[in-house]
Amino acid sequence: MKKVLVIGLGSAGKNHVNALNKIENNKIDIFALRNNPKHAKTYQDVRNIASLDDLLTIPDFAIIANPTSLHAQQIENILEYKIPLLIEKPVVTTLADGIRIQKEITRKNITTHVSCNLRFLKVMQFTKKFLAEKTLRINEVNIYGGSDLSQWRPHQDFRKSYSANEELGGGIHMDWIHELDYLYWLFGEPEDATKVFGRKSSMAINSIDYANYIFTYPEFYASIILNYYRKDRKRTMEVVTSTGTLLVEVELGDVYFAGEKIFSYSEPLINTYTSQMEYFLKTLKNDTVSMNNFDHALTVLKMCLPDEKA
Repeated sequence: MKKVLVIGLGSAGKNHVNALNKIENNKIDIFALRNNPKHAKTYQDVRNIASLDDLLTIPDFAIIANPTSLHAQQIENILEYKIPLLIEKPVVTTLADGIRIQKEITRKNITTHVSCNLRFLKVMQFTKKFLAEKTLRINEVNIYGGSDLSQWRPHQDFRKSYSANEELGGGIHMDWIHELDYLYWLFGEPEDATKVFGRKSSMAINSIDYANYIFTYPEFYASIILNYYRKDRKRTMEVVTSTGTLLVEVELGDVYFAGEKIFSYSEPLINTYTSQMEYFLKTLKNDTVSMNNFDHALTVLKMCLPDEKA
């Protein structure tokens, strides 16, 4: 029976646990590293432990899903076991941590996958296939992501959430690094970037609530605008080509080209955790390299972070 360690049992950690149990039909041993396991709430059949020593045997893989500011510490703690890692995005909060950990992962030949689950939406997979199969002269790419942070976790004061606090790894650029990730997934690494970050909105939080990127590619420019304050939630990508505009409604599941709908598949984002876990387990079974391993995620982190943190 597989044994899996989960570090961080918040919403993301629970989503990964649910996906695992669905795939394995609950025939799997899952352990969660908790600060105070005796008083921590239990979740399904997950066993709470206080330290890695309580595992007794080495797990088959680990899921890193604690607050982003703690990723580096926990990843380094688990590297000695030389087991595969599924790491919740963003992979770490600083390039210095990322580069240091990357060297150890390479040296120890550790399998990694970084969770950027928008890649597993059927609408995004259709878009990637469409762009790969069509010969399109791209002139411009525009990505927009805006949502009201105060509505993300209605049961919690949003100003106390990790998203609203930079010291915990919060900030719209980190929370919605998905948009930078799929830009990289679709078009590769840009040659150059201009970045603007702000905290001028009515949200009155200390993390970045507005991010604006302009990325330079050999034949076009790509812009990404992200914010925490848009009341009417919106996630879209436009690819402006010489023959028409490709419009992707990321969360609605619709794709249009030159004004004509060419794809439609509505699905809840939660489903992508199962698709992603199936993909991760397949890479372990077949001993293949993930399409979004630590190296790729570190490239996206470089694209994401303000230049002064580089």
